[in-house]
Amino acid sequence: MNKAILTEPVFREGVRVLEKRDAHMADVVRNFGPPPLWVREPGFPTLVYIVLEQQVSLSSAKAAFDRLKSAVRPLTPARFLKLTESELLRIGFSRQKTMYTRLLAESLSRRCFDLRDLHDLQDDAARKMLVAFKGIGKWTADIYLLSALRRPDIWPTGDLALATAVQEVKRLRQRPSPEHLEKMSTPWRPWRAVAARLFWHHYLSKRGQRTSEISL
Repeated sequence: MNKAILTEPVFREGVRVLEKRDAHMADVVRNFGPPPLWVREPGFPTLVYIVLEQQVSLSSAKAAFDRLKSAVRPLTPARFLKLTESELLRIGFSRQKTMYTRLLAESLSRRCFDLRDLHDLQDDAARKMLVAFKGIGKWTADIYLLSALRRPDIWPTGDLALATAVQEVKRLRQRPSPEHLEKMSTPWRPWRAVAARLFWHHYLSKRGQRTSEISL
């Protein structure tokens, strides 16, 4: 199941499996309804968007990405590279994120790397190829694999909202570390990306956000 894709029917099946397997996840569905699938379009724009989301709020990342889309149409690596550093800073890129996304755009525009190649790779190999880029760590790679490639068993242990949601749903005394999250996730294989969406659904719903209107 490593290269399977979460379509809506497959996703619903995964939710049903986890409801039967885990009483706390069943509570999430009972309290808030089933979670959205939350998918993104594979490609350069989505990967830039995820880089923008690193260590900032979803709302501020979305605002910056919306400004970027308005400035560059269509948003291709070659067109992105025409933006100056000062223009990117005004859009909302930090100097570090400017460097990271420029390096990615240069590699893609020179055809040193093709994001479409990831579709044919197993999860670990695809992650390894992504994290080879400066500024793309495990969290960024995992979110891309989970939301853009729709892999069913990706479990982003570095995600703070996920850890907080797991603490709340599982009624833990403290927020689990990435290592603890990894150990806890074993019973949810091979549906851990479905489990992540269930936990995020709880996290957002509890905070009064309409999850159907949010893209991860």
